[in-house]
Amino acid sequence: MSVHIGVDVGGTFTDIAISVPEENRLVLHKTPSTPDEPDRAIVEGVSTALSEHGIAAADVVLLAHGTTVGTNALIQRKVGKVAVVTSEGFRDLLEIGRQIRPKVYDMHTDFPDPLVPRKLRLEVAERTRADGIQHRALDEAAVRAVGEQLRAEGADCVVVCFLHSHLHPANEARAAEILREVMGNQSRVITSAEVYPEFREYERFSTAVLNGALLTVMDDYLDRFTHAVESLGIACEPTVSQSAGGLMSVSMAREFPIRSALSGPAAGAIGAAQRAALAGFGDIITLDVGGTSADVSLLSNGEPALVASRRLAGFPLRLLTLDVNAVGAGGGSIAWIDRDGLLKVGPGSAGADPGPACYGRGGEEATVTDANVLLGRLPSGALLDGRMAIRRELAEVAVDRLAERLGLERMETAHGIVRVASAVIVKAIRTISIERGHDPTAFALFAFGGAGPLHAGDVATELGIRRMVIPPNPGILCAEGLLGSDMAADFVRFDLTRFDADLRAVLARRVDELGGQVREWARREAVADGDLGAAWSADIRYVGQNFELSIPFDADGIDADTIERLAADFHVAHERAYGFAQADEPMELVSLRVKATGRRDKPALPELPSGQAPATASGTREVMFTGDTWSKAEVWRRDALVRDQVIEGPAVVEQMDSTIPLFPGDRARVDAWGNLVIERPAI
Repeated sequence: MSVHIGVDVGGTFTDIAISVPEENRLVLHKTPSTPDEPDRAIVEGVSTALSEHGIAAADVVLLAHGTTVGTNALIQRKVGKVAVVTSEGFRDLLEIGRQIRPKVYDMHTDFPDPLVPRKLRLEVAERTRADGIQHRALDEAAVRAVGEQLRAEGADCVVVCFLHSHLHPANEARAAEILREVMGNQSRVITSAEVYPEFREYERFSTAVLNGALLTVMDDYLDRFTHAVESLGIACEPTVSQSAGGLMSVSMAREFPIRSALSGPAAGAIGAAQRAALAGFGDIITLDVGGTSADVSLLSNGEPALVASRRLAGFPLRLLTLDVNAVGAGGGSIAWIDRDGLLKVGPGSAGADPGPACYGRGGEEATVTDANVLLGRLPSGALLDGRMAIRRELAEVAVDRLAERLGLERMETAHGIVRVASAVIVKAIRTISIERGHDPTAFALFAFGGAGPLHAGDVATELGIRRMVIPPNPGILCAEGLLGSDMAADFVRFDLTRFDADLRAVLARRVDELGGQVREWARREAVADGDLGAAWSADIRYVGQNFELSIPFDADGIDADTIERLAADFHVAHERAYGFAQADEPMELVSLRVKATGRRDKPALPELPSGQAPATASGTREVMFTGDTWSKAEVWRRDALVRDQVIEGPAVVEQMDSTIPLFPGDRARVDAWGNLVIERPAI
């Protein structure tokens, strides 16, 4: 028997999905996260789930997990001691940056202090020009002197960042070799070209530093985690989810921890894509609301978008990631009053400890979860099928305290908290849809996470979306998405070449070089030839532009038709992105990319049987959906609903990992795959 396990570590809960394909069984488990030791919640949760359901640890063939260890470490600046060795004259590049304010109209917000203090940013004489000509040879004696100085400083990691090393990495590689000789095993030495060989020095340097800062953090975490997994009797090596989707081995995660920094949201988008494709929904907007944040993304034709640049903990990150927009509006987000006297929600969160006031663990501030309890959208008794008690009276005390300061009634305040949280989410969705030329009303809202379905109705109303989809296990979808993920890696080669030059030869040469890297990666990750796949894309722009668009293409048999198709597809993409295209303008290739995948056997998602007798409501309760009006809503158990069953709102559908309010006028149907497809009345 083969058992597959997916684990997603959130700010409040750690979610576990266990698939046993031979028995057509999917086991779900949630346990409170342990922020100080995130691996403890994983191991304890997996152990409990296996024991309670009679599953042998020795049968586990896949244990994939998404982790927030890297992100949290950077946000809290609990990282290793990093030093930088750079080209002479570029010591302060990390601090100077782009001279663009984080928020254009905020004169007070500044960039975070650099992760590397100035005394640990050291220069050495060297310079290779962009055309490859060596303007000044590497001063190897200076590198040795710098190594001695940094050894005395006790740096955990030294990052070598030289000018133009994305094209000409020889000086970086030689400097790293010397530093390793001088510093021995005391420090890890990495180069910016090893992390991600992209042009734009500032972003490449920053990405390499972020990776270096996480090396010791992830090493310690993965040591504890792998040893604990072994102690459970699980023989397979764990895998780690990546920010761009897909899995990587533990050894790869140790070398490139920055690739896992945004792995949780990516796993959710992948899980949503799998579920939506089965159900026949190609265009969806995902809404993943957990305990701390809300993550939204847009999938067109079933494909999540990728971005090459973003900010992480305030620092620029030049690395492919799924295009997920995160905002601080989760179930544990704290409601507060700003200096202008207005109600705000988040980004501060009660997290897992102490959690919302209604959890009874010492939390005193009103949160979104407390407001939903008072509105009747969440049950007043318990969550997680009775495993987590809910104390309504504590939620009342917390919300009353806030209401008194606002001069409002209790229920006005509770409803206001939910509406403000939903407004924050709506703004995030408009950023990835309307601001990029997409009409959100043409998409279905695919809601998941423990609190995603709770807010889907309010969000859909604000955006004018008339169809919502709630997967069978919304609170566990991120973990479930890991079960259907392949091994993956991204590789890039910079080559600035005009289309009127010999672009065909350039493409052929770079495809051959990147193909060699893909084959080496496959060998390292034990991917069989028959399971190896590659998706190619070219970054193209009009000559004179600052930014480029990524255009997919077929790398087999590159010829003149390949170049023509690339040009035509670029014009179409440019018009879609910017509203115009200029077919007569000269174009240039900037970079070539390939996403390598190692296909894995994936457990099939179960289909519901047909012909079963429909379930009946388990009871009723008073719920406030809009304004100050209470509605008598039927309460249904999600696991009792059968295929093709229809429910009319007002109603509440409860399950172990989430709660789904159906507003008056909503009509929900259970499809063949167990999704709850909700049709909304015209607004």
